Amino acid sequence: MITIYNSLTKQKEVFTPIEPGKIGLYVCGMTVYDYCHLGHARVMVVFDMVVRYLRSVGFSVTYVRNITDIDDKIIQRANENGEDFHELTARFIQAMHEDSEALGVLAPDQEPRASESIADIIAMVQSLLDKDHAYIADSGDICYAIKEFTDYGKLSGKRLEDLRAGERVKVDQSKRDPLDFVLWKQAKPEEPSWESPWGNGRPGWHIECSAMSTHCLGNHFDIHGGGMDLQFPHHENEIAQSEAATGEQFVNVWMHNGFVRINDEKMSKSLGNFFTVREILERYQPEVVRYFMLTSHYRSPLNYSDQELDAAKQALTRLYTALRGFNVSSSELDNEYNQRFHAAMKDDFNTPEAIAVLFDLAKEVNKTQSAELAGQLGQLASILGLLQAVPEDYLHGNTIEAAAIEKQIAERNAARDNRDWATADRIRDQLEEQGISLEDGAQGTIWRKI
Repeated sequence: MITIYNSLTKQKEVFTPIEPGKIGLYVCGMTVYDYCHLGHARVMVVFDMVVRYLRSVGFSVTYVRNITDIDDKIIQRANENGEDFHELTARFIQAMHEDSEALGVLAPDQEPRASESIADIIAMVQSLLDKDHAYIADSGDICYAIKEFTDYGKLSGKRLEDLRAGERVKVDQSKRDPLDFVLWKQAKPEEPSWESPWGNGRPGWHIECSAMSTHCLGNHFDIHGGGMDLQFPHHENEIAQSEAATGEQFVNVWMHNGFVRINDEKMSKSLGNFFTVREILERYQPEVVRYFMLTSHYRSPLNYSDQELDAAKQALTRLYTALRGFNVSSSELDNEYNQRFHAAMKDDFNTPEAIAVLFDLAKEVNKTQSAELAGQLGQLASILGLLQAVPEDYLHGNTIEAAAIEKQIAERNAARDNRDWATADRIRDQLEEQGISLEDGAQGTIWRKI
């Protein structure tokens, strides 16, 4: 029995799939006009964890994560660069795939692109027009009529009266209501456009996800995910469009991961604390970043700092050190560690508690040197996408650097054999300055990065 916090009902609920044994999951992906930042990385890692766990307990999951490859920001950036928007988006889609692969994120089963979903988008807009949930504005744009959807605000808890009274809305005289949003934009000179029954144009952002998700998973599916910043207006508008167009409930469970903060401040370019995944991976191993993200519950804020990443590196090293020397094969034991791990994960994917179980298990491996328990440690960690490397490879890092370290250790061992303790101590000190820890034992000298 798995419980998930549903943003729609504001409570944890026992999860029951629409079709027994099968789950349809849609997650809002990147708008590809720049490199992935830490917030994008969190979305990718969080829902990768969710998919991995659901599959590990026997569900057949169809995981869909879209790509927004046409919108205002993309057009603006392409114009600034003097390049075709297809060239811009192709470059950043490739970069996104490289970043996600580095973080151990499995590829989604389907990855629809907005620019390749125009027929489905047009069909949904036409349905909304036919049902009087949309209208052609004086500007030629097609707008969604907010007041025609009586349940608007059920996800975010916002009321139309409060939105009109308390929020600044850009005045557009062509709209019937200033809160109405654009479904289809009339073409502007030298902007990408597609043919439609209403003239050349391009889709609005919100309609893209409604069309792509229902095309891939049907009008009614199990889980929709994304960052908390998308809850309003994007996901609220998705519900309004989709349910008005299909007449069916859109999604059963809404999942939102928390915000990313940098040194306890909101991440933003204006504050100069905006980091791309690539910048972070220049300083930390990808698995350290993944581990760090999973040490916070997915709904909680994630506070990034060098100290937090350094602590994550040390902690992950402890887990890998417990596995060193074992020829680890998967070991599925029904013991207290297994029960505690799954109890944590079935409680709204409580990864901090699940990771605490891994450390308790690692302590037992260190104590007993049990290959079976070492196998269980590797097996449970793999459900989180952790401890996937050969322990010695992870602990040693760069292979070229490892060869140089091995040479220094051999020189130290030769000095020790000759009772040249001064040289041996000097080499140990040099290695420690490089961040290398040595352990002398009956099997010889082993080393790891600190």
